Amino acid sequence: MIDILYEDNHVLVALKPPNMLAQADDTGDTDLLTYLKQDLKVRYQKPGGVYLGLVHRLDRPVGGLMVFARTSKAAARLSAQFQKHELGREYLLIAEGQVSPSFTLIDYLVKDARLNRVSVTNADDKRAKEAVLHGKCLVQRDNTSLCAVRLETGRNHQIRVQMSHYKHPLWGDNRYGHGIPGQQIALWGYKLRFEHPVTHQQLAFMSMPTGGIWLKYQDVLDRLWGEFQVESGLAGYTDFVQ
Repeated sequence: MIDILYEDNHVLVALKPPNMLAQADDTGDTDLLTYLKQDLKVRYQKPGGVYLGLVHRLDRPVGGLMVFARTSKAAARLSAQFQKHELGREYLLIAEGQVSPSFTLIDYLVKDARLNRVSVTNADDKRAKEAVLHGKCLVQRDNTSLCAVRLETGRNHQIRVQMSHYKHPLWGDNRYGHGIPGQQIALWGYKLRFEHPVTHQQLAFMSMPTGGIWLKYQDVLDRLWGEFQVESGLAGYTDFVQ
């Protein structure tokens, strides 16, 4: 069962479970986009195909908030927000080691499609794409750091690769860090903010990770949730990460 946090005739906000594909790939495994299309088809008894536009993605092992467009007009307008960095996406992560109180990472990334692996390269590499993220360390415990991260760019595996290159790989990441089979990567798309493509209302959503390594920081997660409940009811909502 997929949690749908918001739905109207134009947009749908859902919670992607960890280890579920955002959209179909060659594996044939269940993906969120196809699941939601089928759900809409059944719930509204639509005889033909159902339109649902993918606006952004989350890596397969990562859980969190995603917004989808229910019309082509909404898709175009949300995509424009994404391209202009006006669609606010923020992540919580637990990194290994003691991360600086605040940090900005600027790297140039290149993807090996055959291996499905991304690496840092030089700025003059013709294949390179610039990757920029801003982070804030919220608290440190037992040689791990809970951080909030905001992306300026949306590259494949961006947070995982950049944090690993920064010498603070994500806890449980067995591709770019020291995770082992069975561990769940500590990366979660916890905050989503955008302007409604038709009503122009500012919408903000939050979802918190649960269980596993996140329990180490449960009191901090509870505090963030409480702060969001207050902030989201005020005019002029601002990002948590500056």
